[in-house]
Amino acid sequence: MYAPNFDYYRPKSIKEAITLLGKNKDAKLLAGGHSLIPAMKLRASSPSALIDISRIKGLAGIKVGKKDLKIGALTTHAAIAASEDVRALCPILAECAAQIGDIQVRNRGTVGGSLAHADPAADFPTVMVALSAMFTATGASEKRDIVADKFFKDIFTTALKSSEILTQITVPAYGALKGMGSAYLKHRHPASSYAVVGVAAMIGIEDGQCTRVSLVIGGVTGTPTRAEAVEKALTGQAANESNIEYAAAKVGEALADPMSDLYASGEYRVHLAKVMTKRALLQAVGRARE
Repeated sequence: MYAPNFDYYRPKSIKEAITLLGKNKDAKLLAGGHSLIPAMKLRASSPSALIDISRIKGLAGIKVGKKDLKIGALTTHAAIAASEDVRALCPILAECAAQIGDIQVRNRGTVGGSLAHADPAADFPTVMVALSAMFTATGASEKRDIVADKFFKDIFTTALKSSEILTQITVPAYGALKGMGSAYLKHRHPASSYAVVGVAAMIGIEDGQCTRVSLVIGGVTGTPTRAEAVEKALTGQAANESNIEYAAAKVGEALADPMSDLYASGEYRVHLAKVMTKRALLQAVGRARE
């Protein structure tokens, strides 16, 4: 099927792109295009105009700060997966990027496009919430920062205004900290490679005890879900398998109204989340001890 007619623009700056957004009702931003173009061909999306931001200078790249990494929204999945800085300073992000789609998708898809699209089965949103990442949204008159926990509102819905562009993502450089470990695991859909269930786990260990725990589940509900019961059950406890198993059993408390489809029922997704939570926590603990 062919997409309906639309106008096409290729702005040279963020300011020009924002102006075009204001002038064209129902316009869509085009970055990597791996989500938007298929939706247009199926006529699930029919924008009046496409504003191609893929060649705007300064929107791609990774900058290392003292305590964080700043990632341009047009940075590709492949660039994040291959970055030595990301691998060393925010390893869970590199691990996540390496599991997205296939090599063609990773070389074309962008981190900003994935986050702004807010597909519940996408990988990056889950990890960004676990990291408490900060998203920079640029509008006509100002920039504002949105914490990842507040960014994802519903299926394919974010806190971005229609006149704003996601321009930068800031993540903590926790890899430089002693006793921090992380892991991202997912049950991959065999056809799409999207996450049927994705689990992002981060653990800090000091004197054998868990001092910081971050556990987020993706693919089960409409937005990435922080499993607070798991985090509370493990924080302050010895980092051993029995405590991890006890905490992982509580993951279902966070997963109200799980999604069902032809591949996996909501009940099955919750079961997978419990199993994968234990595996991810054990892996994170092992890495923290290394």
